[in-house]
Amino acid sequence: MADGKKLSSLDASFLYLETPEMPMHVGSMAIFRLPDDYKGDFFEDFKAMIVSRLHIAPILKARLEKAPLDIDHPSWVEDDQFDIDRHIFRASLPQPRDRATLERIVGWMHAKLLNRARPLWEFYVFEGMKDNEVGLYSKMHHAAIDGGAGAALTNMIYDISPIPRQVEPPTGGVKPGQEPRDIAANLLDSYQQLFSQPLDASQAAKNLQLPRTGKSDIGSILFDNAMYQIESAVRFAGNIPTVLKSVSDVLGKVADPKSRESLASMVSPPTMLNKTISSERSFAGVSISLSRAKALAKQAGGKLNDVVLALASGVVRRYLQQYGTLPAKSLTAAVPISLREEGNTEANNQVFGMICAIATNIDDPKARLEAIIAQSTKSKEMSHPLRALMPQVSNISMLGAPIMVQILALLYSRSNLSDVLPPAANITVSNVPGPRQTLYAAGAELLHIFPVSISTHGQALNITVQSYRDQLDFGFIVGANIIPHVQVMCDMLPEEFAALEAAYAPPSADIKGAAE
Repeated sequence: MADGKKLSSLDASFLYLETPEMPMHVGSMAIFRLPDDYKGDFFEDFKAMIVSRLHIAPILKARLEKAPLDIDHPSWVEDDQFDIDRHIFRASLPQPRDRATLERIVGWMHAKLLNRARPLWEFYVFEGMKDNEVGLYSKMHHAAIDGGAGAALTNMIYDISPIPRQVEPPTGGVKPGQEPRDIAANLLDSYQQLFSQPLDASQAAKNLQLPRTGKSDIGSILFDNAMYQIESAVRFAGNIPTVLKSVSDVLGKVADPKSRESLASMVSPPTMLNKTISSERSFAGVSISLSRAKALAKQAGGKLNDVVLALASGVVRRYLQQYGTLPAKSLTAAVPISLREEGNTEANNQVFGMICAIATNIDDPKARLEAIIAQSTKSKEMSHPLRALMPQVSNISMLGAPIMVQILALLYSRSNLSDVLPPAANITVSNVPGPRQTLYAAGAELLHIFPVSISTHGQALNITVQSYRDQLDFGFIVGANIIPHVQVMCDMLPEEFAALEAAYAPPSADIKGAAE
């Protein structure tokens, strides 16, 4: 990463929307078990392993370089003062040194902003836990990573055997910066490439790469932005047929009475979860069986995501009922959807989302899951035309926008508007696929990896789940001023899972008849 790489508009938005009350980093709480005969220093072994593999993920050594006066998006540049000891820390866990204590500490640490003067990630190692366990809390700014890229980083950090694999050291020198005459020559070559392929506009638009200076002075920024605007205009022109088709599909669905009913179901009722959050967080994690959840989804004729939504629905419904605040109308969930193509491991964000009603107005668990399956199918159909539009609109760039967006985000945060505005969704629910085989780090077996995601104003509760081996690890994160002890809600999930399984179990008479 010798040359600066400017952030996309989507990546940069996570920087602009960040406030002291609303950090925009994501992370995980991993639990390891050391071998019984382990004699080393896990913290030092883990740190040495990460140092030896930093070149696999250049984003880990990249810091932000702001544009003058914030007139354009910042760039990732290599940190020439990178120090691993400012990113991996040996942390202390007070008695009784169990997972519940670790979860409370993680909630507290997740509320702290990352230092933008350094690469935007930190690891904390908690040794001395019960049963020879070690905790690892990691966090990385969402501007640098999404769930798909996080899975790619997992492959960098972990091994598939207790003996760490040997990683080849980096090769090759630093790519020299371009001189003005080289930039001008490349610019002419790019225009020649564009006009030599007039009959295939979409392919020419896709391949067009105008030169950049990669520098941070204001003249270079203006030049690079002009090159970007030309590229964007050409790519947009090449994709006009796709854009028009997507717009036509959206208009067609809006005009359809059935689709309007689906849109009405996506309107979110206000709840106690949809308020302004403080700068404190409460975190808890819980695990259930992946194979049993998949079997339940198959019985219901749905997907694993539907079961995850049903479990989240049951937990939130039960919690709100305890406080007598469950709305008559169904709550909704914001569900991120990855746009990342298979094999794409770039450290950036390639995601959009859909809103889905989660049937909290239905008491019966089986009927609730069936309603969620129907609603999620409708939501996917409604959002499908937008998938083609997202690459066109997710990287819109306008000079001066960064400072404007940051001012608006701070104003929204300080004005408590989320207390009076209708919520876009009531909760966020995300499902990140993970590896099925056992993983190791520096010789320690990975037992669990609980996601730790983002709480926002108006959507205080985020439930993210990651699959690993034959388990689903759920991470609940919430603004602590809304739910001081989210462990209470987390403990309800296994009970909701048992209720769902019981709802789909064959009647006892059928079981007895089959036995005879």
